[in-house]
Amino acid sequence: MEADLYRRLPATATLHTARMRLVEATPAEEAAMLDDHLPVAIGDVATIVPDVVVFGCTSAGALRGNAYEAALVERIGAETGARAVSVAAAVRAAIRRRGARRVGVLTPYVAGLNGPIRASLEDDGIAVAAVHGLGIGPNLEIGAVEPERIAAHARERFAGAGIDLLFASCTNLRALDAREAIERDLGVPVVTSNLAALEAILVA
Repeated sequence: MEADLYRRLPATATLHTARMRLVEATPAEEAAMLDDHLPVAIGDVATIVPDVVVFGCTSAGALRGNAYEAALVERIGAETGARAVSVAAAVRAAIRRRGARRVGVLTPYVAGLNGPIRASLEDDGIAVAAVHGLGIGPNLEIGAVEPERIAAHARERFAGAGIDLLFASCTNLRALDAREAIERDLGVPVVTSNLAALEAILVA
């Protein structure tokens, strides 16, 4: 996520990060990240008095449901004094702006994280045709997936699926670099976690 943001934010913006420990992208480790590591990260990033704070984990944002996510955004805003953005909510907004009716979801995740992603979208009225994950647990391995593999996964799973938008989930996945190839292959718009975050950050 850091690379996607610093390469694409306006030159007038500065990017500052506070990391939340996550070795394995699993429900248990993401719950520990939310409970144990997020409070420290909020306190750390608040010290620079930011204008916008992004909670940059799509699956953790969806893990406990949309109501929990909304409360989390409120908490981050209150503790930092900044406009707060959660990636999962930003994704739902980006999909709605594009008027999509039937969405395919591509993830790098294990099965235990795909369910909450589907639920997050469907609970906001977005029809999900299918969710297909790569089944990767180690977070470093997710970040190492090449854009060509992401595009191939999308093509193999969603060609002819009758979707009108593809959502590529995960801020650690290089999906933004694969976006043009996927759009060309499938003939539908593609929203990625980091694209949605960028759009939310740049809202006036």
